[in-house]
Amino acid sequence: MKKKKCNPKTALAVTGRGEPEPLFGGGRIQSNRFWRWGDDNLFPEALALMARRSTTHRRIINDKADYISGKGVVCDASSPLLQAFVERVNGQGESLRGLLNRLAFDKALFGNAFLEAVTDERHTLLALYHQDASRCRLARDSAHVLLHHDWSAFRPSEARTLPLYPLYERQEDGTLRTMVHYKDYEPTFAHYGVPPYIAGFDVSAIAYKTDRWNISRLDNSFQLSGVMMLDGAVDSEAEAERIVRTAERKFAGRPGQVMFVIKEGDEKDHSQFIPIASQNEGDWKALHEQAVSDIVVAHSWFRTLSGLDYAGGFNAERILHEYEVALNTVILGEQAELLEPVRKLIGEVLGLDASSVEIVNRPPTRSKPIYMKVWEARKADGLEYDPEDARQQQFLSEITKYNIRSID
Repeated sequence: MKKKKCNPKTALAVTGRGEPEPLFGGGRIQSNRFWRWGDDNLFPEALALMARRSTTHRRIINDKADYISGKGVVCDASSPLLQAFVERVNGQGESLRGLLNRLAFDKALFGNAFLEAVTDERHTLLALYHQDASRCRLARDSAHVLLHHDWSAFRPSEARTLPLYPLYERQEDGTLRTMVHYKDYEPTFAHYGVPPYIAGFDVSAIAYKTDRWNISRLDNSFQLSGVMMLDGAVDSEAEAERIVRTAERKFAGRPGQVMFVIKEGDEKDHSQFIPIASQNEGDWKALHEQAVSDIVVAHSWFRTLSGLDYAGGFNAERILHEYEVALNTVILGEQAELLEPVRKLIGEVLGLDASSVEIVNRPPTRSKPIYMKVWEARKADGLEYDPEDARQQQFLSEITKYNIRSID
């Protein structure tokens, strides 16, 4: 079956009230079993396609996922069972940090993420799995999630159904399973979240197209576009087509670079190439730079954390400053949202106190060496310090193992 192509140009998600808005080109998948995600139900595929094409857009998504999942997950070391779970959350040997990284990536890309929890009737086990958000759709009863490997060729017999948390349902293998749905809030959208960068969706396309334009110029060895005037009388359209194709192979660096015009001539050959000079290269560059800046703003992110300002010099202080702002405006909030249902599941199923489960945050660079002591760092910053204080005798390398962002 031929797959439907998704157009990532002007897509938005399905609305939460009544029928979906006609926001996405292409044929609709007719089914009363689930809420369509986009008019043709292929909005996630459009988002994924754009993320693969736009360099800056993809970099920000990757970085946000890495910063939100942190450098690891710590917990109360006095609970061996809790620590063992943090290190291995499922039968595939995945750590909690690895699981959170995938969830954070999906949420940054799609505005939605899905976490599957597996247990048994006696609650003797708990396993957590990430489910690719592009494979998930919400059922019409708004209490279940449908999973399918290819929504462009949906077949009900191939779909798998799981209940939304806090409901559990028995599966064929005897386990009880549930699905946690994370979603970014957007007014008028009840069933699916909308990614925060949606206002910058068009500028992501602009950045991709300006990059593609430069690639096209490189492929054409920076040859000028123009019109090729060819003399020659032809007896049929087939003969004209043959002449055009021959000329393309002879003169064009790439098909479509040159427009060919065939006209009747006299005995002399008046064939000539008329170049079309382009004077708008500066406009293209400015357009690309503006699009990149708009992408960063749409993501509620920061230029230095996206690797955009390194050409002007590596400013560690600015990176640390923007990281601190990102930590308190974006990262900590996303971390709390991801960890809250995980802590609940650990407490409800395993009966453990999971309040100590925390994500380790570290800045991408340090302004002070890690072998300095706390009192030395405070002295360097012009703060009050006490070399006799036991807490200030610690090395910076010791306190950065935990979720500590400042020394007060």
